Amino acid sequence: MFETIDQVVTLLRQQRYICDRKLATVIFLALKMNKPVLIEGPAGVGKTELAKTVARALDRSLIRLQCYEGLDEARALYEWEYGKQLLYTQILREKIGSLFAEMEDLRAAVEYLRQHEDVFFSEHFMVRRPILQAIASPEPVVLLIDEIDRAEEQFEAFLLEVLSDFQVTVPEIGTIVARHPPLVCITGNSTRELSDALKRRCLHLAIGYPDEERELEIIRLKVPELRESLARQMVSLIRRIRAMDLRKAPSISETLDWAQALVLLNAEQLNRELVEETLQLILKYDRDVQQVSAQLPVLLEGANGAARLTFDNMDLREQQERYRTNERAYFSSRREE
Repeated sequence: MFETIDQVVTLLRQQRYICDRKLATVIFLALKMNKPVLIEGPAGVGKTELAKTVARALDRSLIRLQCYEGLDEARALYEWEYGKQLLYTQILREKIGSLFAEMEDLRAAVEYLRQHEDVFFSEHFMVRRPILQAIASPEPVVLLIDEIDRAEEQFEAFLLEVLSDFQVTVPEIGTIVARHPPLVCITGNSTRELSDALKRRCLHLAIGYPDEERELEIIRLKVPELRESLARQMVSLIRRIRAMDLRKAPSISETLDWAQALVLLNAEQLNRELVEETLQLILKYDRDVQQVSAQLPVLLEGANGAARLTFDNMDLREQQERYRTNERAYFSSRREE
């Protein structure tokens, strides 16, 4: 369990996930208040990775429900193994026949069967799906409900009981209440508006593209082999590409893929030929590739200039800091004399 917000930041960073205090505060409060977290933002900015990282940091199992069009309660909660029930019935056919042999009429047989139907509608014949797995888990877990906006609104209504009381109702068995409320992380790509009822039950966290320095920090952490000057060139170019009117802007995950590719290619700096050869790593649609390729000379010139200016300023700051350090050391030694 996280004890402080600073501890959230530290433990997530140890798991190679960089976050700010805003994000850490939401995760901290979600655990303390037993509230689900609704995480929204563009695809590829680290929403799913955040849930995975929190699970690792807390040493909890991660149970994932991937949403899709047509998802219903059976796929999310539980299903009965009808084949298994039928097999058991066939195996016990002789025993069942002897039990019903003494029944006076059909009505009595049906009544007797009703009294024993829970034998075939027990957890032994139930296939637990992700939500029931999380609710019935004997240990605390993290439940990831991924890309909720891909499912229909009816599925959101089904989730309300789970998110409010951390319990589910199985008609044949009854209500199952969580012994340990799971930490529920719900992600959405903002492709449709989610219901107010769902949002009221959750703490909300919006994750967007990081600023330049944070994106550089992510690259340094995930791809430490990439040289600093090339990383700055790359981030500067990526940010200019994101500002264009594209069908899908490059995400953080695609930035990291590109960085790893540049390391494998032993690249020293970006040039037009290298970028054109690897552009498919960050752009997923032909129209976007053609649009960026047409503007590539201008984009590269601006990116290289900005990267050089930032790098030069960084060198100047380092020189100034080194001068101040030497100055403090000099006056400290004079005072000791």
